[in-house]
Amino acid sequence: MVSWDDLRARTKRHRRLLPLVVDGAAWAAGLFAAVLTRHGTELNRDRIAGMVAAVLLAVVLQAAVGHTRHLYRGRYRYASFDEVRAVAATAAATGAGLLAVDMLLSRHPVPASAPVVGGAVALLLMLGVRYAVRSHWSRSQRPDARTATPVLLFGAGHAGALLVRSMLHDRGGRYLPVGLIDDDPDKRRLHLSGVPVLGSRLDIPAVLDRTGATTLVFAVANADAELVRDIRDRTVAAGANFQVVPSVSELMDHPVAVDDIRDVQVTDLLGRHQIETDLRAIAGYLTGKRVLVTGAGGSIGSELCRQIHHFHPAELMMLDRDETALQAVQLSLDPLGRIDDPSVILADLRDAAHVRAIFSARRPEVVFHAAALKHLALLQRFPGEAVKTNVLGTLNVLDAAVNVSRFVNISTDKAADPTSVLGYAKRVTERLTAWTAGRRPGTFLSVRFGNVLGSRGSVFTTFSAQIAEGGPVTVTHPDVSRYFMTTQEAVHLVIQAAAIGRDGEALVLEMGEPVRIAEVARQMAQLAPAPVTIRYTGLRPGEKLTETLFGADEVDHRPFHPLISHVEVPPLDAAAARNLNPDAPPDDVITQLATLSTTPLPCEVRPPSTPQLHT
Repeated sequence: MVSWDDLRARTKRHRRLLPLVVDGAAWAAGLFAAVLTRHGTELNRDRIAGMVAAVLLAVVLQAAVGHTRHLYRGRYRYASFDEVRAVAATAAATGAGLLAVDMLLSRHPVPASAPVVGGAVALLLMLGVRYAVRSHWSRSQRPDARTATPVLLFGAGHAGALLVRSMLHDRGGRYLPVGLIDDDPDKRRLHLSGVPVLGSRLDIPAVLDRTGATTLVFAVANADAELVRDIRDRTVAAGANFQVVPSVSELMDHPVAVDDIRDVQVTDLLGRHQIETDLRAIAGYLTGKRVLVTGAGGSIGSELCRQIHHFHPAELMMLDRDETALQAVQLSLDPLGRIDDPSVILADLRDAAHVRAIFSARRPEVVFHAAALKHLALLQRFPGEAVKTNVLGTLNVLDAAVNVSRFVNISTDKAADPTSVLGYAKRVTERLTAWTAGRRPGTFLSVRFGNVLGSRGSVFTTFSAQIAEGGPVTVTHPDVSRYFMTTQEAVHLVIQAAAIGRDGEALVLEMGEPVRIAEVARQMAQLAPAPVTIRYTGLRPGEKLTETLFGADEVDHRPFHPLISHVEVPPLDAAAARNLNPDAPPDDVITQLATLSTTPLPCEVRPPSTPQLHT
């Protein structure tokens, strides 16, 4: 009795032999066509016998050559480019062998032209059968039109092509692509896997109506927020649903796929920026290096850890004083979350001795200093806490970073012409970093950027909580505006900036055009499940109506990257920062911070160095 395993093995062997049968029949048809073309109706018994002998020899040669190339052993995906190349090479070798045998015989069984003409016909038939079978298989994998949602895709580029193929090869998929929209006139009448480009963004309402699509998927992974908003508005106005694929910075670890499609978020509408990345420069200072991230449990620090992890450092050390947040970022990188994982370091930067011990034992080569208190209103009330963590904590890390090759201090746009405790403290850390740069062999620099959508304590999380409670959404002033970027994009540029930053300077990331906070509230209110109102409460102490990325005496200079500016930072002697008294009355602490951040103090100024690109 034949077992199930034996039956399955036989079926598998027969399935592999089927292509050989097809190829043998192709050679028979090709040689017959070649001989018939040469002799016409003058075929006799000898010529037919010669043709039969040639067919048998061709089949044997095809099988032998194909066996050496694993053509009939399941090595190649059926009708793939690899198999096409293997089939073509096998057919060419078979034709050459057949021609050689024919020429060596004194009595030629077939005309000399038959192996060449017959081989060409046979190859066309082989590839034609494979294409037909592959097309039939592809159609069988399409989603069921009765259950799948008909969708349009905006974008006929790389991401759109990947999505179309992914959708069409998922029999149980929830999306069925019925058309593409693209503004590039050169892509008109283009077909991607059989799905046509049907027009530009101006044609969205008409194409939705004509195709019956109920959803438009925004399939441009490198688009900016303005384009996302425009296509969303046109889609919603036409009565269809709008969904997106993540930005490039979110997809850095894998190509776009159907599972990445999600509902639009305020980060898509306000924070997307196109980013050019020099991966070689980044890999040059991260790959194979011991990297330490302070504040690793925060929104910026955790994203830094995730992105640095992709560049395969020799060791990634994640330091934070919040054990819950620290474990969360650990689990995002290692689902096992081992309690004895040496990459996790629980420590407080206010403890100078502990910080020095960590640096001495772990010997980090690259440091990203992201640990900080950042809630503007709270720090305005408790400026001593800003001194203890943001200023003295940073000084503790700088003092311990004796042998690092690169130190990156994460700063903020509020350090440019500061008016708040947060801005004063961050400006002081920029100056302390510049002072340390003149006394250490490594590269010490700061990176400055604006508001990060989705970071803890940001206006985004505040509005989200207010919307969840039914509103109102509170905005300080109808004209207050800020620079916005998503966490992934901000960190992406931080890592890029650190690759090109020079000793002692601050690098300012391009944040696009400032966005009115009222517009953020309006966009989020539109995405809310129920209507919410917006209420204005007035500017808070230390809050600016508009933010600037550059101080009054700073020049926007971009020598290496179009999205990264380099500005000089006047150094500040660490002794002056150590004289701060965090336990003084709040108004006195604020005055001390303001003085340190803005008043030039006597300090040793290092001679100017020749600008050098670090890689």
